[in-house]
Amino acid sequence: IKSVQKSPVPGLYEVNLGAQIVYTDATGNYLLMGDLVDTRTRTNLTEARLAETNKIDFAKLPFENAVKVVKGTGARKIAVFSDPNCPYCKQLETTLKSLDNVTVYTFLYPVLSPDSSVKSKSIWCSKDRSGAWEGWMLDHTPPTAAASCDTTAIDKNLKLGQSMNVTGTPTVFLAD
Repeated sequence: IKSVQKSPVPGLYEVNLGAQIVYTDATGNYLLMGDLVDTRTRTNLTEARLAETNKIDFAKLPFENAVKVVKGTGARKIAVFSDPNCPYCKQLETTLKSLDNVTVYTFLYPVLSPDSSVKSKSIWCSKDRSGAWEGWMLDHTPPTAAASCDTTAIDKNLKLGQSMNVTGTPTVFLAD
């Protein structure tokens, strides 16, 4: 439970579970699971609260723990939590390849298999991290560096992702 607060409905409390919001009475004896909707404005209050509570301060992300790829001017910025063995992440990389004027910060997030961790560490330890990342994701060229450097950034990424409710890959955060 991340937080409990009064909801807009008297006697009903919002319980923030991170990836989900549920509602309860003051005693905790009753639990309501579902969306709370304001019928006058047709606003999904549950969805709005989740968006508000899961919003991040993009500028405070630890970019030093990410693989940085700059295309064109790099004016637009996105952060991606990605696993090197994730097929959807590879599809995203193909899409990102066609974008221009973007900076992509990829937080290596090895959650799919033990091999994901091995590949992430090898990519992180490469002399050219962005080249190793794109080589693997786009061209299926295995990273060749031995994981002999400091890879605590990957552990930090796992903790960061968990604190931000990253439950799957790829997860994309936009600067706004």
